[in-house]
Amino acid sequence: MNTSVLSGILLTMFSYFLFTLQDASVKWLVVALPVWQILFVRSVTIFAICVAIGRRPVLRSARHSPVLRPLFLRNLLLLAAWLSYYTAARDLGLAELTTLYYASPILITILAVPILKEDVPPLRWIAVFVGFIGVVVATDPLGTGMTLSLPVWLALQAAVFWAISTVLLRKTAMQEVTLVQMTISSGFFIVFTGIAVAVSWVTPSLVDVALMAGTGLIAGIAQYALFEGMRRAPVSMLAPFEYSSLIWAFGIGFLIWGDVPARQVFVGAALIFSAGMIIILGERFGRRLRPG
Repeated sequence: MNTSVLSGILLTMFSYFLFTLQDASVKWLVVALPVWQILFVRSVTIFAICVAIGRRPVLRSARHSPVLRPLFLRNLLLLAAWLSYYTAARDLGLAELTTLYYASPILITILAVPILKEDVPPLRWIAVFVGFIGVVVATDPLGTGMTLSLPVWLALQAAVFWAISTVLLRKTAMQEVTLVQMTISSGFFIVFTGIAVAVSWVTPSLVDVALMAGTGLIAGIAQYALFEGMRRAPVSMLAPFEYSSLIWAFGIGFLIWGDVPARQVFVGAALIFSAGMIIILGERFGRRLRPG
């Protein structure tokens, strides 16, 4: 396998691990604080880190970047995805929510063909569907009696928005360096969430401030890893590795809240792991079999 592609896969998996840590922090914080406020402090932290590293040159590059408009659109979609996801989370169980949201890797693979003009080999399609079956097995949605409702629609909507924003990220990642993209994205989010925060601000404790800032630090590292991963490998190849965050979620849930995964979770995790191996082995042996 190409070294660049392998590093892209590893960076993407690492980013989803960190995003799972971020979600655990948000789950902890959202009990006492509005989601808008958490996202605002998170964005301010990321923006401050970017400026501290890049200083004036990164701000100058951000102002004149060719990806300002696509990043503006991407961040609107990302904000809509998060709002849809957290709203649906109030009424849906974890099994339902996870299964619906993890339709996004399939959508990412589908959209990569017309938008990014990627050639998606059969093995990648197989990996995506094997991973999705693993999620279905792990979360066991059939026992929940899930029916079409507003929360279900919102969860599906979140998956669609996330898929489109991920495909757009691949396009912008090839046109601009990662630090500049992170500066622009966090700047947009400060504006988007700052308006709501001005109306709904809740005075946090020192512990909550530290946790929100820590969430921003984790999210900043996760963003950097994800952006770099997208620069190094095709999005259709990386899509199945998003399923790995389910494994992290169950592991962190056990360590923090004492949630004990059921037997089907381990079966599902094995299928998700198999999806990743299909991609890695398929690319490795596929390159050996190609002429020249």
